[in-house]
Amino acid sequence: MPRGGRAAGDTARGREAVAGAMPAPSPGPREVLASSPEAGSRAAAAGSSSRGLLWHLQDKRLRLGLFEIDPGHELHQMTCMMQAGLWAATQVSMDHPPTQGFELGTLAGPAFARLRRSLGLADEDYQAALGPGGPYLQFLSTSKSKASFFLSHDQRFFLKTQRRREVQVLLAHLPRYVQHLQRHPHSLLARLLGVHSLRVAQGKKKYFIIMQSVFFPAGRISERYDIKGCEVSRWVDPAPEGSPIVQVLKDLNFEGKTINLGPQRSWFLRQMELDTAFLRELNMTDYSLLVAFQQLHEDEKGLGSSLIFRTVRSVRGIQSPEESGAQNRRLLPDAPNALHIVDGPEQRYFLGLVDLVTVYGLHKRLEHLCGTLCCLGRTFSPVSPACYARRLCQWAEAHTE
Repeated sequence: MPRGGRAAGDTARGREAVAGAMPAPSPGPREVLASSPEAGSRAAAAGSSSRGLLWHLQDKRLRLGLFEIDPGHELHQMTCMMQAGLWAATQVSMDHPPTQGFELGTLAGPAFARLRRSLGLADEDYQAALGPGGPYLQFLSTSKSKASFFLSHDQRFFLKTQRRREVQVLLAHLPRYVQHLQRHPHSLLARLLGVHSLRVAQGKKKYFIIMQSVFFPAGRISERYDIKGCEVSRWVDPAPEGSPIVQVLKDLNFEGKTINLGPQRSWFLRQMELDTAFLRELNMTDYSLLVAFQQLHEDEKGLGSSLIFRTVRSVRGIQSPEESGAQNRRLLPDAPNALHIVDGPEQRYFLGLVDLVTVYGLHKRLEHLCGTLCCLGRTFSPVSPACYARRLCQWAEAHTE
């Protein structure tokens, strides 16, 4: 991307650039992170309370599952700056003037702020989870893309680096995405909460999105899956028993399993139809249905078995049961992240559609051609939006009861 260039939508959608950095004294662009624990400790002791908090963050090691990565690693540097930048975006004052270490940009800020408010997410909670209260956790992904994935320290929010083209697509379709969520408040689509850019010194600008994590709260989740409804490259070797690695498995690992939704199955299948039809209209493909299992405790079972799930009770602003049914609403559970949680008779399921900005363009068409020639008789991911939507809905119908 040419230096000084802007992603589409920066100006039209209101780019709110915030120059943010490690508070003064600021090291050079290659020395933003302390080079050793001792250096980090000295830096922390030298600053004010907020300055010390940021330097203390630098001194920590970013966890990979339960593993650690060296503080000098590029990913550690990037996440420290992302945290400091998001903190600076709301905390910059005369007492903490910005320096020139890096620049954080906010794209379509007002639109995402309205979306967060509609979800009942207070700015204070959002800032606290993404700020320097603790290190981001790197998410181990089996994705073929070169994106990096992170979780906020409370695991409530998911961060993913994106290519400039993907950000342009997202911003171009943002009004329709918001409109779809207004029409279908209980949609399975991942809730996007913000899009930002990060430029370190004079380096290349990086983009990242922030969304609600589908797998939250994660404490009792036993299994996680990324489903595309196909076979090729859809197996992951499970981690050894007792391994601390939290793994996301794929379609072929799911064989022999069933999602038992009980009376909510009809709601789920209808919502899959509505959401995949929307993505088909946007010419999107290669998105995933995330699925996770959590065993219900005895005192949690059967709480919703006698309830009518298409109800107005859990959504404001709708009075008519007919209108509620048309929008495919359900009674949400009394739990954090309720939009992505569906309780069955025995299990709690975490369900959500993610990776929503892959356009079926020339690159994917060429992948489809290669798959047609090389994967005879086997289903593969890159197919047309209509075929992809139909196949994922068929998978959902075949694997639920």
